[in-house]
Amino acid sequence: MTGAVPNPWSDPATETQPGAPYAGPPPTTMPSWTSPGWPPPTPYGTAWPQPWPPLPSRPQRPGQVVAAAVLAFVQAAAVALATAYVQLLGTVFSMAADQPGFPADGAALAAEAGVLAVVQLVSVVLLVTAGILALATRRTLARWTLVAASALQLALAAYWAVRLLTAFDSGTGVLLLLGVSFAAAPAVALGLAVSRPAQAWFAGVPDGGTTPHR
Repeated sequence: MTGAVPNPWSDPATETQPGAPYAGPPPTTMPSWTSPGWPPPTPYGTAWPQPWPPLPSRPQRPGQVVAAAVLAFVQAAAVALATAYVQLLGTVFSMAADQPGFPADGAALAAEAGVLAVVQLVSVVLLVTAGILALATRRTLARWTLVAASALQLALAAYWAVRLLTAFDSGTGVLLLLGVSFAAAPAVALGLAVSRPAQAWFAGVPDGGTTPHR
């Protein structure tokens, strides 16, 4: 067909008009995630504001209270061992009381050993109770239980010191050392229980009388 305009795309030799240069992707608008009542986004690493106040730190138990409780447990173990030994001696005395050659006061010694075993067993229970209460509660009862348990141990140590010194003529130095060793732990525990930090702790003072350890 003559007179028709040739299609520029049908002939590769035909020159075409250049188009506009590439201007890149069309601009886009990012949606805003900020909602009413919420703070604007913060850069990475910036802490978000907390809508609630920080929780108050728990008061730290004074070291004097912890040390007194530990000494109570140590003394309870030592007294339990000594009680088993005293009970064994009482049983031996009871069995040999009627034997010839046994001292005339053997029955009295057996009865004394039995009473001491019961008293010391009660003191062991008191020591364990005092240690548990000192580590579990801040009531005044815990402090007084610790004081009573330590005072009872000192009384038992004084009794044993006098009893052994009157029963044996030799070995006085060893017996005194044994009595002092038996009374050392309860004496220290009693001093710690009546110290100012311990009194403040069991009285309910927030800081327990000491600065919290960080």
